[in-house]
Amino acid sequence: MRERACAAPLSVGWLVILQAGGAVRAPARLLSPIPPPSPGPSLSFVKMSDTAVADTRRLNSKPQDLTDAYGPPSNFLEIDIFNPQTVGVGRARFTTYEVRMRTNLPIFKLKESCVRRRYSDFEWLKNELERDSKIVVPPLPGKALKRQLPFRGDEGIFEESFIEERRQGLEQFINKIAGHPLAQNERCLHMFLQEEAIDRNYVPGKVRQ
Repeated sequence: MRERACAAPLSVGWLVILQAGGAVRAPARLLSPIPPPSPGPSLSFVKMSDTAVADTRRLNSKPQDLTDAYGPPSNFLEIDIFNPQTVGVGRARFTTYEVRMRTNLPIFKLKESCVRRRYSDFEWLKNELERDSKIVVPPLPGKALKRQLPFRGDEGIFEESFIEERRQGLEQFINKIAGHPLAQNERCLHMFLQEEAIDRNYVPGKVRQ
């Protein structure tokens, strides 16, 4: 007959084993205890935050193609000051610069333009904006009055190094001005950038798209 273990001990520390011919008691320590079942993995439910949903949404966005990567930006405005030329003699001598603009902003009538301006034209634009607009107009590069003194041993304001330094300053000035949304509505800026000659008797006003 097969041995069977009793479901419960008869006394503390003893188990009863039923065999053929009778019951035999055996110490419980001789029998290996049956370990309790290990708890299974617990399940927890976490609500996805809005940030996680947004991150997932970004991962599922449309990949950028070559047209998007190398095409023109949606809105751009580029202004270069280059090709300085010095003309005239004596007190009538001065330097002019080419002002080239490229843009796709609808506020500007011409998408590409190139005009020639001198330092006094930039001064005129600055004064007009300070009078008629509500923007803080950045400073122009200095007039370098010491370089205009007579009997100097150099070319003064007509030295190549000074002309290049002034060109860079004028380029920074006009790009800051033209990039301001409020300045883009001023007629004086449009005239300065896109008209061949500046009409200093113009009527100030706003440009509408």
